[in-house]
This record gives sequence, structure tokens and C-alpha cells, in this order.
Amino acid sequence: MFRKIASIGLTAILAASLSTAAFADEKAKPVKLGWAAWSDAEFVTKLAAKLIEDKLGRKVDLVQTDVAPLYQGVARGDLDAMMMAWLPQTHADYYARVKDKVETLGTVYKGAKLGWIVPTYIPADAISTIEDLKKPDVVKKLGGTIQGIDPGAGLTRLSEQAVKDYDLDYKLQISSEAGMLTSVERATRSQKWFVATSWSPHWMFGKYNLRYLKDTKGSLGEAEHVDVIGRKGLKEEDPKVAGFLSRINLPINDLEAAMFEAQETSYDAAVDKYITDHPEQVKAWLEGSN
Repeated sequence: MFRKIASIGLTAILAASLSTAAFADEKAKPVKLGWAAWSDAEFVTKLAAKLIEDKLGRKVDLVQTDVAPLYQGVARGDLDAMMMAWLPQTHADYYARVKDKVETLGTVYKGAKLGWIVPTYIPADAISTIEDLKKPDVVKKLGGTIQGIDPGAGLTRLSEQAVKDYDLDYKLQISSEAGMLTSVERATRSQKWFVATSWSPHWMFGKYNLRYLKDTKGSLGEAEHVDVIGRKGLKEEDPKVAGFLSRINLPINDLEAAMFEAQETSYDAAVDKYITDHPEQVKAWLEGSN
């Protein structure tokens, strides 16, 4: 299976690879794929890694870090690619800083969405829009708190802006995806009211009954696409890997089902199942790569 390098400095990774294979052929080097600890990114990255290793015969190093270092790592060439560029809005700031130093290889999926969610056991006539969060009784029941995720996430930046746009007397609780999910799990068990930042695709919509709040001001953006971005020169130096990455595209419903499967079993098991269940799709991704 591919080798995993979790949450360590990209400079150290690069230095180590150079010290052991400074004069090696390009194709002998591991393919370095970066990802942040989000469930959609984990699944698509591990799916790509599995196929690169099994079908293209290349070793893969998975580098887990935060979003900002991912963009910087690809721009510097420390990473070969990342598969979680949310555009045009969510990662707009990160992408703008590196757009001249990276290349877009393809789109992994379309129809990605950011928003705020509430459980469906909260009556729709009580909360159906972000504006409804201003109701005094709603503020009280929600404790004036919106459960958030990572401080560096694009969703966090947009959510902070939404709090201002809607003039909400709420605190955005900065946490992590895992922290947000723990809060959702605890609240749903006791049927407690909550509002949380979220996105699609996500496996949580397969486990819990949730709905998005209408964002009438458009503060959290419209539907987006999630792209693969690669380092400069990857297409020329490693055309088989770059070509493969450019062709990966998953219907968002298939991705959400796979992510839910990963939670019920494991990511490795879900990846194996996806490959088995979608032979023609996988064949199309690999076409021309052998």
C-alpha cells in the first residue's frame, strides 16, 4: 500500500527525498500527493494513490497537512499534486497566491457546496434561512454559537463574513472537521438544537438528517468545482501520472456514498469497493496511462 507521511513539514520531506534519490530517474521517485484532513479529500486522494500504485506501478507518498501549506507545497514543487482545490470562491485567496506557479490538471467533481446546516428535527418554520438565526428564541436555543471547522479553511473565512453580512450575534466556534462532527453526533443523540458549518459532498448527510439554511445574501458562495492542481513541469516530466490525474472525475452522489462507506468500514476498504464497483469508470481514467 502507499506510504503515508502525516502532518510533517514539506521542506523536510523534500530534503529527505533529495538525499536518498538525488540522481534517480524521475519515474523512480515516489509521487507525492498532498491532502488535508477532510473526508472528501481523503477518499479521492487515497483512491488515486491506490490506482497509481497498482496500475501505474509507482510508489506514492501521501502528505497530510493544512490547506495553505498544500498550495505552497505544490507551488514550490515539494508536492506533485493536490486534489482538493475548491474554486472559484472557497480557496480563492490560496489559489491567487500560487496560480502562476501551478497547473490545473482537471476537475475531480462538480456541484460542491458550502453552507450552514441544522438537523431536520428543528421545524422549518423556526429556522429555514440564515436570517432566521436572528430570532431571539432561536438564538437562545442555539446558545449563540455556530459550530465551525479549521481556522484556515475557506469555509471558515466565508462563515466569518456571513456572520458580519447578516449582523448575527453569534460566535463562530473554530474547531476542526472532527470537532464539528463530534458536536453534531452529541447534539443529534439528545435532539439538541445546533447550527454548524458544512459542505457537500460529505458522508454526514448519509448518517444524519440535515438540511442547509438558505443563504439569501450569497455570503457562502454558489456551487463550486473541486480541481486537481499540479506542480509546474509535472505534465512534461511525468505525463502518465499527470494524464491519469487529469481524467479522474466522480459524480458527487457516488463520492458521497463512497465516503459514507469509508466511515462504516475504512477508507482502504471503501477505495477497493469503489474500484470493483466502477470498472468502466476506472478504465476511462487509466486509458492511455499504460
